[in-house]
Amino acid sequence: MSCYQEDFFKEYLKMMANIIILSLLICISLAFWIVSMTASTYYGNLRPISPWRWLFSVTVPLLIATQGVKKKSLDHSGALGGLVVGFILTVANYSFFTSLLVFFVTSSKLTKWKKDIKKRIDSEYKEGGQRNWLQVFCNGGVPTELAILYMIESGPGEIPIDFSKQYTASWMCLSLLGALACSAGDTWASEIGSVMSKSKPRLITTWEKVPVGTNGGITLVGLLSSLLGGMAVGTAYFITQLIFVSDLDVSAPQWPIVVFGAAAGLLGSIVDSYLGATMQYSGFDKNTGMVVNHQTKDSKHISGKPILDNNAVNLFSSVLTALVLPGVAWCFWPRG
Repeated sequence: MSCYQEDFFKEYLKMMANIIILSLLICISLAFWIVSMTASTYYGNLRPISPWRWLFSVTVPLLIATQGVKKKSLDHSGALGGLVVGFILTVANYSFFTSLLVFFVTSSKLTKWKKDIKKRIDSEYKEGGQRNWLQVFCNGGVPTELAILYMIESGPGEIPIDFSKQYTASWMCLSLLGALACSAGDTWASEIGSVMSKSKPRLITTWEKVPVGTNGGITLVGLLSSLLGGMAVGTAYFITQLIFVSDLDVSAPQWPIVVFGAAAGLLGSIVDSYLGATMQYSGFDKNTGMVVNHQTKDSKHISGKPILDNNAVNLFSSVLTALVLPGVAWCFWPRG
């Protein structure tokens, strides 16, 4: 087989795989719609998924995933994972979708920002980020599970966050927002702090100065960036609430969503840094002059133990933030 034929065969396989994936996605989304309509008819207390919501939930995540592959923000497995996560969050609540969209778009842009500098300090830097399915689910798995629980609790649709009227659903909404804001805050801190900070990062556990790229290293620029990253996600959620929720005038104020998002971004970044400093290996490789996340014969240990990798750290940070912050928010949230 010639090189031309081999390339043609590979492209053909990719095309067929994409067609099969798209067909499966449409079948799954149709099944969601049928189940929703059946449950609404039987129980009489759930809102069915409208045809327009179903169509939007299929087409828009598909377009975003396609663009992600073209821009090298996602590989093919990451695009598939992104389709699943995007569909479930979008069909559940448009506020979930806009929060996910802001996280994905800003993270992708920041990953490519000042890439020449990042290539010199990050031994695992990938062109465009190229997130795979594992990275997608470590960042989006918790929000996806919460979105499914939200639909079981109150059905698809947008609701005001109001603990006095819809306690469980409000808790789930804030948990989901906290998980996404945590991921955004950590990404903003890593991508901005590593290239903009004029001082060396300090290890969060010992406060010693460490090389740029060390897991658990924090800077003032990074912490402020994590706050802004979480605030961006919270702002997207808040604006969507203003557009799509009709009974805000008789509900609790929604502006704390922005403050909550900022707090989740900052807390998530701090938790991620602590886990990275204690449970993720960091060493300085003398040959490359970079920090590495696995032990080599030429690496000198800086901090941490080889217990978790970066994906696991992101997942645990997301889970902890999603569990803790809604309880804190409940104590301070204004009552309608």
